[in-house]
Amino acid sequence: MNFVDVVVIGAGPCGLAAAISAMRAGLSVSVIDKGPVVSTIVHYPTYATFFSTAEKLSVGGLPFILADTKPTRKEALAYYRGVVRHFGIPVRQFETVVAIEGHAPQLVIRSRRRSGVERATRCRAVIVATGYFGTPNLLGVPGEALPHVSHVYHEAHEAFEQDAVVVGGGNSAAEAALDLWRTGARVTLVHFGREWDKRIKPWVLPDVTNRMREGSIGAAWESRVVEIRPEVVVVTGPDGIQEIPADHVYLLTGFAPDTALLQATGVTIDPTTGIPHHDPATFETNVRGVYMVGVLVAGYDANQVFIENGRFHGDRIVAHLTGSGRVGEVLVSADPDS
Repeated sequence: MNFVDVVVIGAGPCGLAAAISAMRAGLSVSVIDKGPVVSTIVHYPTYATFFSTAEKLSVGGLPFILADTKPTRKEALAYYRGVVRHFGIPVRQFETVVAIEGHAPQLVIRSRRRSGVERATRCRAVIVATGYFGTPNLLGVPGEALPHVSHVYHEAHEAFEQDAVVVGGGNSAAEAALDLWRTGARVTLVHFGREWDKRIKPWVLPDVTNRMREGSIGAAWESRVVEIRPEVVVVTGPDGIQEIPADHVYLLTGFAPDTALLQATGVTIDPTTGIPHHDPATFETNVRGVYMVGVLVAGYDANQVFIENGRFHGDRIVAHLTGSGRVGEVLVSADPDS
């Protein structure tokens, strides 16, 4: 069983930033992720462009240099790979944390590799940065698990000259509908609301609105999916029950915070907001030595925390761990049993 001062669970941008903060403070670190580095970005649409500028996506002070102002998915992946190598962050990829045991300052992180090999890592503190991806907001309707149904959207080529139904009313749904239409799919959008969500990107809204107005993209507003069949989506709305042809179905209804690990560790989750109980000044949960960063802090309201502000959470945690300003116990890089 190996020992480090801090284990970071999740190798997304906020988790990497927290690891960098800890390493700069002289703490030993291990980062564990069930997938690859920045796995959420890996699952973004293939040709996605970020809303944020490169400067706001950078971590650790390492410049994110671009020829243009808005980074693409491919450029972001390259940047974060560079971050790992530049700072020498010890990342254990494709290793799933199954339990956090014990009490600070002697916690045990139990994990399992894809091969089935199990590992145990002792640490003084753990930072959970598991984010949202992987826990989609399910519709809970028959047919949701059919093979032509997906909760993520990658690219439109597969739907060329086929019927595609996009469910959702946010940026992801709007951009997917436009991409599908431009690639030659017959697209219908289904949304339970009367109009698009209020946070639609300003350059996307007029484009998708015009496509719907001219009939290039169909729309079923104030409608809900009640069943998904192999070739149709059944919805109910103002015009009653209707069947919409569908060779591909994209359920872009967002994700819920992945709090299962925190709950199993004893962290209290607010049932209304989905926010884990924590000290907003230090991000320490009600379980001593267990911290969190990134979108987990916002609960169900994912629009409160992004890479832009979540990348700084680790600084406050490390200040608490190292006793900067005399906040909490000082951690030193030493094995407690040595």
